[in-house]
Amino acid sequence: MTSFRTNTDRLLEVTLQNEKVLAIAGSMVAYTGSVKFEKSILGGEGIFGALKRKASNEGMQLMQVSGSGSVLFAQDAAEITLLALAGDKLTIESGSLLAYDSALKTGTSFAGLRGAASGQGLFSTTVEGNGNVALIARGNLIMLEVTPAQPLRVDPDAFVGFKGNITQEFVFDVNWRTMLGQSSGESYQHKFSGQGVVFIQPAER
Repeated sequence: MTSFRTNTDRLLEVTLQNEKVLAIAGSMVAYTGSVKFEKSILGGEGIFGALKRKASNEGMQLMQVSGSGSVLFAQDAAEITLLALAGDKLTIESGSLLAYDSALKTGTSFAGLRGAASGQGLFSTTVEGNGNVALIARGNLIMLEVTPAQPLRVDPDAFVGFKGNITQEFVFDVNWRTMLGQSSGESYQHKFSGQGVVFIQPAER
């Protein structure tokens, strides 16, 4: 497994020993050693996933970073959180993904009304397998537990991703005040049920 560590809360350091990782194109800020940067078209999700994103104009711009050395990554001064997946499956907004091990398998899942409401697009990215993932967020990433007895509702604009055996449901809260233009501004939420963890950021898009 490639070595990932946060140099600061806004700077990711990846140590390569004749290895490769995938990262958002243009996110490299400095490096030492013998390292090569190449455009990655598929990003590990296969031709079908890439075609789905292309058809909806939601393609992720990724680069493959390979060789031996130390590479520093950052993106818009966003705060970075590291996750180590051990056979897990993570569903994440594409814009919150900074870098990940090339051994991890990525794909797409339909975001539906949540994606449309938040402006994030029709598809989310799935990442699964064994390896490290670096996520970015506006502020410290917040992890909220979901249990069968305690479902969770989240503003779609604050949603980042989730992990575990979780089902999603888009919920409208429309009443007579909404019809009269007296909405609280929280007329729709995303409901998560089951068992797992939901990731949100302390800011809205």
